[in-house]
Amino acid sequence: MKSREIRKQFLDFFNDKGHAIVPSAPMVIKDDPTLMFTNAGMNQFKEFFLGNKAPKNNRVTDTQKCLRVSGKHNDLEEVGKDTYHHTMFEMLGNWSFGDYFKKDAIAWAWELLTKIYKIDKDILYVTVFEGADAEGLPVDQEAYDLWKAIVPEDRIILGNKNDNFWEMGDQGPCGPSSEIHVDIRSEEEKAKTPGKDLVNQDHPQVVEIWNLVFMEFNRKADGSLEKLPAQHVDTGMGFERLCMVLQDKKSNYDTDVFTPLIREIETITNAKYNKEEEINIAIRVIADHVRAVSFAIADGQLPSNTGAGYVIRRILRRAIRYGFTFLNQKEPFIYKLVDTLIKQMHEFFPELKKEKNIIVNVIKEEESSFLRTLAQGLVLLDNIISTNDGKIISGAKAFELYDTYGFPIDLTALILEEKGYGLDEEGFLEELEKQKNRSRAATKVETGDWEVLIDDPIEEFVGYDTLETQVRLTRYRKVASKKEGEMYQLVFNITPFYAEGGGQVGDKGYLESPNGDVVYIIDTKKENNLIIHLSKNLPKNLNDTFKAVVDTKQRNRTAANHTATHLLHQALRSVLGSHVEQKGSMVHSGYLRFDFSHFSKVTAEELTQVEDFVNARIREQLPLQENRATPFQEAVNQGAMALFGEKYGDLVRTVKFGESIELCGGTHVKNTGDIWHFIITGESAVAAGVRRIEAITFDAAKEYFANQTDAYNQVKAVLKSNATDPVKAITALQDENIALKKQVEQLLKDKAKGLKTELKAMLEDVNGVKFLATKVALDQGSIKDLAFEMGNEYNNLYLLFASENDGKVMLTCYVSKEMVKEKNLNAGQIVRELGKLIQGGGGGQPFFATAGGRNPEGIPEALKKAKDYIL
Repeated sequence: MKSREIRKQFLDFFNDKGHAIVPSAPMVIKDDPTLMFTNAGMNQFKEFFLGNKAPKNNRVTDTQKCLRVSGKHNDLEEVGKDTYHHTMFEMLGNWSFGDYFKKDAIAWAWELLTKIYKIDKDILYVTVFEGADAEGLPVDQEAYDLWKAIVPEDRIILGNKNDNFWEMGDQGPCGPSSEIHVDIRSEEEKAKTPGKDLVNQDHPQVVEIWNLVFMEFNRKADGSLEKLPAQHVDTGMGFERLCMVLQDKKSNYDTDVFTPLIREIETITNAKYNKEEEINIAIRVIADHVRAVSFAIADGQLPSNTGAGYVIRRILRRAIRYGFTFLNQKEPFIYKLVDTLIKQMHEFFPELKKEKNIIVNVIKEEESSFLRTLAQGLVLLDNIISTNDGKIISGAKAFELYDTYGFPIDLTALILEEKGYGLDEEGFLEELEKQKNRSRAATKVETGDWEVLIDDPIEEFVGYDTLETQVRLTRYRKVASKKEGEMYQLVFNITPFYAEGGGQVGDKGYLESPNGDVVYIIDTKKENNLIIHLSKNLPKNLNDTFKAVVDTKQRNRTAANHTATHLLHQALRSVLGSHVEQKGSMVHSGYLRFDFSHFSKVTAEELTQVEDFVNARIREQLPLQENRATPFQEAVNQGAMALFGEKYGDLVRTVKFGESIELCGGTHVKNTGDIWHFIITGESAVAAGVRRIEAITFDAAKEYFANQTDAYNQVKAVLKSNATDPVKAITALQDENIALKKQVEQLLKDKAKGLKTELKAMLEDVNGVKFLATKVALDQGSIKDLAFEMGNEYNNLYLLFASENDGKVMLTCYVSKEMVKEKNLNAGQIVRELGKLIQGGGGGQPFFATAGGRNPEGIPEALKKAKDYIL
């Protein structure tokens, strides 16, 4: 059975059982601060489990694209080394929100596996929660009895809390689970060891295939459990493992989910799969990782140096490194696999095909960049080896190579071993742990339990229509972090505060109590469908009715910038072409940032056209036309722009200004005239095929013009009598400056020529070397020219020049290439050591190197010690 049929049969089965088929949520999460990526099928339904939103359907089914590479669920280092872990994988699931529970979940799971998929009952085992006395949790007898009616008791295994009690996190919904495991070993192996003894023992062919989670508790901040008001079912079946079983394979990578990619890797690299284990691992790593990176980019997450972007970059670099080391790939090649992936999966995941150009270009550019980093790292590693005392490289030096330059530690260890050196791995791990601890301490947030004052889970947002209203506090909790200190999160029955989302920052403002006391709202965010208001303190009387007031200035500035992004999007598509699509935005009160797909630098002329287009729409004073409850497909049919990577509901809000129409939940001006003026302040590259425009509007634009006028008046004042035509006067000054520079350069050359004769007379013969160490009064460029000119006249020259300029000290070392070989002199090593005397450092090549420092008093000692290298 082909993988696409397996997926379809799962969804059809549960659809026939009354489940609505819902699409996969984006893999990259944007409105949940507790998660970077979707790491389980239940993530998109958290708000239903928490009771913050009522589901449209009480029964749903889906296949969810997941990524497990960070936090608690981190499989990255296992990927490739075994045959059943993955970074990106599909999780098939069926869900019940307060509808059916254990009986139906267990019966349907067994029916699908044994009757529809026809898996042999004799190779299946089930696990049931054994209870936990410390928490007062009994054995899940109900699940045990339900399974006992289906399978022999010797195939039911009691599992501990680690294996059979599923938790969303340190806090939140949780409950016992029942896993289904499959034994696909040969008959000979089964005869030797019963499958029951290998369940949950990390055997590659006795694996968990499906996890049925019965959500019935809520974990509180103090660790205690309380019953949820409703019971839920949350199941997850690994699609890749299911394919392995149904296609009668011993490895996920032997299924048709991966074989097309593996064949393409073999073709490109001339490597053969299933020959050598190192090559097998490398091919599995690349086949897995190209899927994860491609889906992440399609969902709008580009590789970067921070957050989720860093995780994606790390995955891709791991794949590049395996290709570099084990498949001898020194040029970009992973981007060539994207076509194969798209052919394989675009039917169910059309975003791959739509975003193909971005995916290919970003991966190719990242490959080129990291291969340059690897080349640079090899040079740096050679320097470390050449200057190291002994045969063991310290963990601190290896960590610097890893942390500062991104050079993989396993590659460092491999190269050192080849060269006969060892690595202080313990020292490296200590440095790594220190960094992790610093990072954890900086980002750790301690969250208390919600204190519920009013049972009102549905919070109404009224901020499109008003910036102040009367509110009641329905719940609050305390949070604490090292970065922000102790704060409170407040939830109201209604709110005018816009929560950060869609690239727009959250509102600020204040609460005013009846007696005039004020509590400031310093930010507004969204978490699992709750609008959360952050404050440094709580109101004195929690049961008061408060006046909630949004900061009008900030809101108006932000709204102007948000509307400007819509007009900018329209302008870019008009000027550059319909291929332009939004790839991200950031809307602050002071400025806006807009990322878009485009494969070349936007020219100055095009930027002017874009600016003019937006300002023309501003002058037209186009009114806001919005519909807050348009069916999603109807909105798209009307031409509204929908972004991949965003999660849309059945009903969406459309925002229209003239011909610009987009799906958007942000706040906007009532009329484009309110933007006042639009000014582009910057254009740059974000990644291959993605450009960024930064711009300002409204008050920031007014301030910009005021500053420009002030600067212009200052220039006129400086020019004095020549102020009638400032441009002409400045051009004349520039021409004069160029002429003077040329005169200075010629004078310095003449000075160096005269100095060269003097210096040649000062050369000493020391052990067959022409040696000179002295201080010279020249600029750095002239010193370099002088050194090379003298070097052309002698093949046994060793020079050290010192110079001082405005408190900065430079050492310049030149060694004839013949002396590098014959006398083992190394200019880079010399300046690194002598540079310490001037409180600085530097380096370079063996025949020419420089060092900079800030201690002129060290010059005499440096010049004196220079001779020691040839004595």
